[in-house]
Amino acid sequence: MLKNILATVLGFIAASITITLIEKLGVVLFPYPEGAQPEDIEWLKNNTALIPKGAMVCVIIAHAIGIIIGMFIAGLISKTSMIPAYIVGILMLLATIAMLIMIPSPIWYSISDGLGVIIGFMFGKSLAQNKVI
Repeated sequence: MLKNILATVLGFIAASITITLIEKLGVVLFPYPEGAQPEDIEWLKNNTALIPKGAMVCVIIAHAIGIIIGMFIAGLISKTSMIPAYIVGILMLLATIAMLIMIPSPIWYSISDGLGVIIGFMFGKSLAQNKVI
């Protein structure tokens, strides 16, 4: 039981760190305009058109890879149950949905991000299942 709780927490942390690193890489590769405040939700809501497309693609990639890594780590640590991996995957899916609701985004982004997290969930599930006995 304790091992599964640890698997869930560490899987979630791994997913969050992965997403943060890839998103930060996207900002380095595709800088925001001067004066931009990407950490401010209100700025993002009012200035989505100013966000470089490359940075937006990096966020889509970050969400998908974050779910994959988080679910894999949860399965790797648990070894006996898929529940930690499912919890991590569902939490990350819900976080992505929440962001899509809170920050108005272009249709192409919303569809791509939605498909990306679903594909990430399926791939993460497969990787986690290979680690669970």
